[in-house]
Amino acid sequence: MLLRTDPFRELDRLTEQMFGGAGRSAVPMDAWREDGALRVVFDLPGVDPDTVDLSVEKDVLTVQAERRPVAGEGAEMVISERPTGTFTRQLVLGDTLDTERIEATYDAGVLSLRIPVAEQAKPRKIMISGGGGHKELRS
Repeated sequence: MLLRTDPFRELDRLTEQMFGGAGRSAVPMDAWREDGALRVVFDLPGVDPDTVDLSVEKDVLTVQAERRPVAGEGAEMVISERPTGTFTRQLVLGDTLDTERIEATYDAGVLSLRIPVAEQAKPRKIMISGGGGHKELRS
C-alpha cells in the first residue's frame, strides 16, 4: 500500500542533524489503514493553506508547502528557530490504492488524506462448485 522504508529519508535526517537543517526539511506524518482506506496526516504548523500543493504522478504522492517568515522585512530577529521555506514530502503509493478518489482536508496545521483501497484490491468471496456442495472461499 505504501513504501515503508526509504533509505534516502534516513540520509536526509542525518544531514539535517549535522548541518542544522540545511538538508530537505521534514514534514512529519502518520499513516494507517482504516475503513477500506489508507489515512495519512501531515503536520504543517504555521503553514498558510493557500501554499499547500498536493499532487499525484503515477504512484508518487507529493505534498509541498511553504512557511513564510512572520517578521516583516525591516524587523531585527532576536531568535529564529522556526524553519521557513518550502517543505516537501513524497510517498510511493502501491497500485492497490485508488489515487483518483483521494480526499484531502486541512485544519489547524494538519493536512489529512483519505486514499481509498481500489475495488479490485479488496478481498472478495469466490464460489467453488463440485463434490456435492458449494463452498465459499475468501481470497
